Amino acid sequence: MPLEHCLIFAGVLYFIAMSMTAVYFTVYDKKIAVGNRKIRNPHKHKKRIPEKTLLIIGALSGCIAMYITMRVIHHKTKHMKFMAGLPLIMLTEFLIVFFVWRILF
Repeated sequence: MPLEHCLIFAGVLYFIAMSMTAVYFTVYDKKIAVGNRKIRNPHKHKKRIPEKTLLIIGALSGCIAMYITMRVIHHKTKHMKFMAGLPLIMLTEFLIVFFVWRILF
């Protein structure tokens, strides 16, 4: 198998893995957020996933899946750092992939 096919295959596998990770963490955070609303005592609230962690997962190529998931489950849709930040990360990643692709192939 040529090197270029191996690189494409590895990139696709990485993208799928990060997308699945992004969806999992987004849905998990939403589930905890809804569960915490039902608990009156704030000391019994479960720990949520920090926004910084969610953004890092998005920046590691999970931004497309995370953005779609957030829109579908209505999670963090009022937070501009997600609704504007994730598309900016997507654009940046597309540009990086485009230029790397042009250089390598």
